[in-house]
Amino acid sequence: MKKTAVFVICALSLNWAMAQKTTLTVAAFPAVDDIVKAALQEWQKKNPDVDVKVVGREYADHHTAMTTALATSTGLPDVMTLEYGYLGRFAQSGGLEDLNQAPYSFGQHASKMVAYALAQGRSAQYGQVAIPTDIGPGAMFYRHDLLVKAKVNEAELTQSWDSFIQGGQKIKQSTGAYLVAHARDVKDIVIRTGIPEGQGVYFDAQGKSVIDSSPRFRRGFEVAQKIRAQGLDAKINAWSNEWGESLKRGTVSVQMMGAWLGGHLQNWLAPNTSGLWRSTALPERVATSWGGTFYAIPKKAVNKDKAWDLIQHLTLNTRQQQLAFEKYNAFPALIAAQSGDFFSQPVAFLGGQKARLDWKATAMQIKPTQVFKNDSVAEEIVNAELDLVLNKNKPIDQALKDAHRLVQRRASR
Repeated sequence: MKKTAVFVICALSLNWAMAQKTTLTVAAFPAVDDIVKAALQEWQKKNPDVDVKVVGREYADHHTAMTTALATSTGLPDVMTLEYGYLGRFAQSGGLEDLNQAPYSFGQHASKMVAYALAQGRSAQYGQVAIPTDIGPGAMFYRHDLLVKAKVNEAELTQSWDSFIQGGQKIKQSTGAYLVAHARDVKDIVIRTGIPEGQGVYFDAQGKSVIDSSPRFRRGFEVAQKIRAQGLDAKINAWSNEWGESLKRGTVSVQMMGAWLGGHLQNWLAPNTSGLWRSTALPERVATSWGGTFYAIPKKAVNKDKAWDLIQHLTLNTRQQQLAFEKYNAFPALIAAQSGDFFSQPVAFLGGQKARLDWKATAMQIKPTQVFKNDSVAEEIVNAELDLVLNKNKPIDQALKDAHRLVQRRASR
C-alpha cells in the first residue's frame, strides 16, 4: 500500500509538472531557425519550464505562412521571424506588438543597437514592431585573380560607376568574365544611394512614390543600361543554379550584396574558390544595407512574456550575438557584439583580409530609412520596367513614369 501511494503521488506530480510546462513556438526561415535552436541550450537554463518548438520553413513559404497566420489569427507563433524585404508589409499590418510599450519597453535599449536597423523595424503608426538581430552592411565581393590578370586595381571598381564599367571592360577583354551577374544588381545599389533620412527606397515620408521624381532611379536605370549595352552582365539571376555555377567557375567577377555573402561563398556557394575573393566598399563608397533579420511578437500570441524573454536573449546578449556571427555569419545588430578577436581576425577565404572591420565601419555609416507596406510590390514593378528598358529598348523616362503610375495605383488600394 505504501509503495502504491508513493507511485500515485509521483505520477500525479509528473502530470502536474507536465501540465504546467509552457510550449513556446518560434517560426523562422533558414538559417535563423538553426540560430534559435543553438541558443536554446543557454536560454533554457533559466527557463526549464519552457519547451520551445521551432517551426522552420523555406524563406518564401515562411513569409507566406506568417501572412496567412496574421490575416486569419490561426497558427500564430509566439516569436515571428521577419526578413527585411518583408518588413514593411508586416510592420503596417497592425498585427504586431509595439515593443517600445510596456511591458517590453525596448526603448531603454535603443542606443545598444545599430541605429538604421532599429529604424527599419519601426512603424510611424504602430511603433517598434520588430527588433533587429542581424544586419547586412553592403559590400562588393570581387575575384582578385581575375582583376590581377586584367591588370585592374580595386580602386577602379570603387572610384565611380564610370570607372567601375571601364574596369569591367578590361576584365571582359582579358579574361572573358562578365563584370556582374545581372545589370539589375547595379540598379539596386544606385537606387539605395543618398536616400533622405526618414524616406524609403520607393516612397517619401508620406508614402508617395518617388520613382519618377528621384534622380536615384534615372541614374540606376542609366548605369544598368550601359552595362547591358556593353555586354558586361551575364543576364543571370541571383540564387539561380546558373548564378551559383558562375561564382564557382569565375565567369562573373563581381557580386554586390550584404556582408553575409562572404560566409555563403565560403560555406556552400563556392568553397572551392578560397583565397580568390576579396571584399571592398561599393562603388562611390556607398554605405547601404542589404537584408537583415528581425523578431516580432504577434498581438494574439499566447506566451508573450516568454517570447519577449527569448527575443531579448537573441538580440541583447553579447555572447549569443557573437556566436551567431561566428557560426552562421549573422552580422550582429547589437553594437557591443561588434568587437572582440573574431572581428580583427584575417579571413582566409578572402585572402587574409580583415574584412569584418570594414563591414563594421560600413554599418556605422548607413543612414536610417523607412520601410513601407508596398516596398516589395514597388520592387517588382520597377524591375519589370527595367527589364523592358534592357530587353525592349523602352525609353527610361517612359519606364519610370509607368512604374510610378503602377506603384501609386497599388499603394492607394
